[in-house]
Amino acid sequence: MKALTKTDFQFAGQTSVYHGKVRDVYTINDDLMVMVATDRISAFDVILPKGIPFKGQVLNQIAAGFLDATADICPNWKLATPDPMVTVGLKCEGFRVEMIIRGILTGSAWRDYKKGVREICGVKLPEGMRENERFPEPIITPTTKADEGHDLNISREEIIAQGIVSAEDYAVMEDYTRKLFARGQEIAASRGLILVDTKYEFGKRDGKVYLIDEIHTPDSSRYFYADGYEEKFAKGEPQRQLSKEFVRQWLIEHGFMNEPGQQMPEITDAYAESVSDRYIELYEHITGKPFVKSTTDGDLSQRIEKNVNDYLASLK
Repeated sequence: MKALTKTDFQFAGQTSVYHGKVRDVYTINDDLMVMVATDRISAFDVILPKGIPFKGQVLNQIAAGFLDATADICPNWKLATPDPMVTVGLKCEGFRVEMIIRGILTGSAWRDYKKGVREICGVKLPEGMRENERFPEPIITPTTKADEGHDLNISREEIIAQGIVSAEDYAVMEDYTRKLFARGQEIAASRGLILVDTKYEFGKRDGKVYLIDEIHTPDSSRYFYADGYEEKFAKGEPQRQLSKEFVRQWLIEHGFMNEPGQQMPEITDAYAESVSDRYIELYEHITGKPFVKSTTDGDLSQRIEKNVNDYLASLK
């Protein structure tokens, strides 16, 4: 199975390129963005040495579907998906903040809570909560983008006081975050899932706040299966979940959390294929549709380059 782990495109009108952990973003005429969802996979802020076939297609198609399904809530950057692994959209000036919203106490928030932390990002947490317990209402725990390494927790008040985002823009982002999460929860519930937590990124264009990047994918979100949630919670058992967490757990079991002296375990072809299967399973659960693998006779890069250039030419 082929995996796309590196891109080096020269699209018509290309003015710059940014290579992220998973996505490579090409700017066209300083006005449009071509976002390529590669098959790279990251965990613990490091890119794993082997790509996961079809992962980019899974992420791109889930995000595109959710951008369309939430376009009535707020404007978003998406214009088209000319290739299964590509979204083209409007270039926005991104805010240096990720809006993380949590409906259930789990993951890093639970790890902090267990250590005695009762306030995250300026949000006070009730006493006596248990792992995987629902919050009385979803909480927003933003992070600010670090120049390197982990993103940093920050409060609404600090964001505004430091001038990272204006009070007016933050109020809009907060409102959109709550509404998008509520829609995501509704859609998840219709698929027998619980949208546990997620992150949104926003940008600005012509004075207007836009939703940018991905939305409600297994890389940016955590889902639990609704069936059995209450029973497992009552017994204190781990929840069945749909997210990238299974990759993190595999790395932990193999002694890797990206700490000094730790060595990345070998990613075999068989393990990469098993991760690919899990991502396809995620897609089918989250969207409620069968996944159609976009195979290509030639090189993946050539297919993408042709599809994107054909789309850009159609705009002229």
